[in-house]
Amino acid sequence: MATASVPRTARPVVRASYVRRIFSADSLAQAIFLVCALAILAVTALLVWELWTKSSLSRDKFGLTFLTKTDWDPVAGNFGALPFIFGTLVTSAVALILAVPFGVGAAIFLAELAPPKASDAMTFLIELLAAVPSVIFGLIGIFVLVPMLNVVVPVLKDDVGLGIIPIFSGPFYGVSLLTAGVVLSVMVAPFIISVSREVLLAVPRDLREASLALGATRWETTWDVVVPYARRGIMGSVFLALARALGETMAVTMVVGNTPKIARSLLAPGYSIASVIANEFAEATSNLQVSTLIELGLVLFGLTIVLNGAARLLIMATAGKVSQ
Repeated sequence: MATASVPRTARPVVRASYVRRIFSADSLAQAIFLVCALAILAVTALLVWELWTKSSLSRDKFGLTFLTKTDWDPVAGNFGALPFIFGTLVTSAVALILAVPFGVGAAIFLAELAPPKASDAMTFLIELLAAVPSVIFGLIGIFVLVPMLNVVVPVLKDDVGLGIIPIFSGPFYGVSLLTAGVVLSVMVAPFIISVSREVLLAVPRDLREASLALGATRWETTWDVVVPYARRGIMGSVFLALARALGETMAVTMVVGNTPKIARSLLAPGYSIASVIANEFAEATSNLQVSTLIELGLVLFGLTIVLNGAARLLIMATAGKVSQ
């Protein structure tokens, strides 16, 4: 006796409906992400357009010489950006020179050597330090760092002999490019530490175990295997810190000295782009001065883009060498 066959049309219909729902959700998500990406590009383009149009008066009068002139005289209407570009680059460079060795070393200790619980606790405190308002760092710089440097710098100059080096020559009054660089180094170090630690922890455990199995010590494994593998991410953390240092305003304004000149010594006062915009924009007395300050903002934006682009190229080149 033959058995009646059961129709099987319902199951494919349900499966097709389920597939359509998946594709519909994927399409919706892609559309949302595309809109978000385009919104970011639109905001960036609008920012560049506003800076470009509002700085037209300055660009029409000074042209490219605005980037190379060293005088800044609002009364006479003479403006040059070079002292501020110099101060921004010097303070950021000092900050990275001080923060990178300490930050990367601390990240290696927290990721490879410290007990897990102690590492988590210290990392939490370091990340809290990154959330401290910049004005607090400025106050610490004024009331703690400046008096400390007033004692330490003369000793280093006279007793150690650093005074014969041009960048450490001349009188020291407390507020200076060096002071601003030290304050910035404390501010950007938490970014380097936290990001580098996460990158080091992301290195596959198999690499460590294979190196140890071949007879390498723990330090050799860390230095010759783990750090090269994580080099790209560590460099990314450094340039993230650089971006923070370039745009820092309040803390630098409080300790840099706010003097628009190019000094050959780190002990002399200086000025940064962000600081002069913060100090003078609200009190600008002419349309030309407002336009020059806006052009300084455009210069800072371009400087950040150029340095980050160069950083990305450097990271890509380094990653290629490591892979080879």
